[in-house]
Amino acid sequence: MTSCRLLAVALVWVLAAGRAWGAAPPTPAAPLLPDTAALTLPQAEARFLDHNLALLAQKYAISAAQAQIVQARVWDNPTVYVEQNAWNPRTERYFDTGPTGNTALQVTQLFALAGRRKLAGRVAEQAALAQQFSLQDLLRTLRYQLRSTFYDLYFGQRSLAVYDREIGVIGRTVALYQEQVDKGNKALKEVIRLRAFLFQLQNERQDVWRQTVQQQADLAVLLNDQPARIYRPLADPAALGRLGLSAAPTPDALADSAEAHRADVLAQRAAVGQQAQNVRLQHALAAPDLALGYEYDRSGNFIPNYNAVSVGVAVPIFNRNCGNIRTAQAQLAAAQTTLTQQQTQARTDVAAAYAQAAETDRLYQSAGPRSGEFDKLMADIESSYARRSLSLLEFLDLYESYTQDQVQRNQLGANRLRAFESLNLAVGRLVVAAP
Repeated sequence: MTSCRLLAVALVWVLAAGRAWGAAPPTPAAPLLPDTAALTLPQAEARFLDHNLALLAQKYAISAAQAQIVQARVWDNPTVYVEQNAWNPRTERYFDTGPTGNTALQVTQLFALAGRRKLAGRVAEQAALAQQFSLQDLLRTLRYQLRSTFYDLYFGQRSLAVYDREIGVIGRTVALYQEQVDKGNKALKEVIRLRAFLFQLQNERQDVWRQTVQQQADLAVLLNDQPARIYRPLADPAALGRLGLSAAPTPDALADSAEAHRADVLAQRAAVGQQAQNVRLQHALAAPDLALGYEYDRSGNFIPNYNAVSVGVAVPIFNRNCGNIRTAQAQLAAAQTTLTQQQTQARTDVAAAYAQAAETDRLYQSAGPRSGEFDKLMADIESSYARRSLSLLEFLDLYESYTQDQVQRNQLGANRLRAFESLNLAVGRLVVAAP
């Protein structure tokens, strides 16, 4: 057998091994490394809800706002005033607390009029409600980041697997050709061209790898996990392929839902309610408070053991709280304007997200099956090249087209799921839920 035939047989074996490797199932038989975690989307969401620090911080903010409701409704503390004479010149005694000395006692309680305490409680209730909706809005945003990052990483790792497979095949081919060049059976230019193609693949893989590293870091922050852990997202490609907008409501219905129920809109609506209650509170603050008191004086008044009741009220002549009332009215108008703007923004977000999701899904569906005919064609091309039926340039051109097809399909899959998640984000609920 000649050296060329030996090279052809070896090349067929190398390329066939590469194709077999590429067709292997994604789940490895060997156990995962200690710092590697296989992760499904439900597992990621469960850990996210329990451990995400931003959510925990917002929950503390809700607790603080709820505590303000209690604080706003408590009564003012009574004021107790005690007077004791320090020196009695008649008896020449210090702090004479006996019958010959004098002790005076005053107790005063402040009463808020015009329902001020109740109104202050309502303002605090609306503030706590706004905080609760802010938590839901934060959850909506972070869940979008989690789900999008999960699937970006999933498809990025699939692209890395494509590059690893192709780099392995081309690398072994380069080694075989180098042996033939060293023996004088092949021209050096073919090895140089193969090496250049190998270097191109390695550079392209490096770009994808850098993206997956950032996605790993983002996922670790969202899950509040150790940064050294490597996640391996698990998903069902067939289930992902069945996703679509066919079962979703119409864009107008989704826009109506977002305008009425999206968390940021509800939070702003609660802010409007808070400002409306604040206007009422500021009007109530214009009414003076009532102070009721009791006074006892043992020896310092016109009769011994003097007892009296006092009533005090501020006369609203100079300060009628007009400035605070006008401020509250302006803040209410601003909150109402912001609510209208957010409702408009919600409808606009839904329209844009629906259009992008529909177009991305259309492009994905028009791309046809993921591998299918292209995989079969590549197997024939590899055999033809090993038999020297194809030139090196033809082989590399087809091989590059195949690699780019696989990588672009993965990118399209990631873009499609991100578009679905953008629609979920815009509506404020799961419209197209990836499994």
